[in-house]
Amino acid sequence: MDSIKIHVLHCGSIDLDEAVPYYTKTLHPAPYTGIFRSKKHQMIVPVSAYLIEHPKGLILIDTGWHTEIRSNPKKYLGWLYSISSTAHLQQGKAIHEQLETLGYKPEDLDYLFLSHLHPDHVSGLKLVSKAKRILTSDLELKDVERHPLLYKPFMWQGVNVQTFHFENSEYDLFDDKSVILVNTPGHTNGMASTLIQNNGKFVLLCADTGYTKKAVDKLIIPGMTTDKKKALTSLRWIKEMSEKSNCIEVIANHDPEVKPHTIEL
Repeated sequence: MDSIKIHVLHCGSIDLDEAVPYYTKTLHPAPYTGIFRSKKHQMIVPVSAYLIEHPKGLILIDTGWHTEIRSNPKKYLGWLYSISSTAHLQQGKAIHEQLETLGYKPEDLDYLFLSHLHPDHVSGLKLVSKAKRILTSDLELKDVERHPLLYKPFMWQGVNVQTFHFENSEYDLFDDKSVILVNTPGHTNGMASTLIQNNGKFVLLCADTGYTKKAVDKLIIPGMTTDKKKALTSLRWIKEMSEKSNCIEVIANHDPEVKPHTIEL
């Protein structure tokens, strides 16, 4: 197969408590909220999206922040989300702006996959809603009903979001193993990591299965989970994949050590 290019894009950032990426046992019942927690526990992490130039189609994974973040993030995200975090989006870094820099328009996207529907992954959806197909897992859409406080449905309201179904925890986009959405539950039940394979090598985009390389290496699950046991099982799989000799990179969505770059397989 011809080469596959993966563009790692940062579509804003977020200030949050370190207990969000790193599960923490404390007397505090919910340290990830940041409430009554010192500023010394704060960290700044990127909000990533990924453009995949594949011989069979142009694929976007996640969308980063909407431009509304620039004017009034607290009003846009609501008080509950704003208590625990602060969102930022620099000029030129919104997903449609970065696509334009790369020579594309939203309507050029053959597929837009949402790894899960938390605000920092789906916020920019309406900026690229002209994508030909927009998909998330059917399991993820069910989570919206089970855990409504974790989602902001207005972000996809009016957008034709379709669902795909995992078969044996996988969804093989082109039926050739080159792009596989893999169910890695725990942070949410329907979350999908993306495995991109070509020429005997692979890259794994692990969404929020682990927030950073440190989390993957040390098996530290996220602070917010729907199922801690599943979260650890998923993270162990990510770590096993990262240790394979043909692994080029395992990339967590919010890793401050990962800079925007392009990978060619």
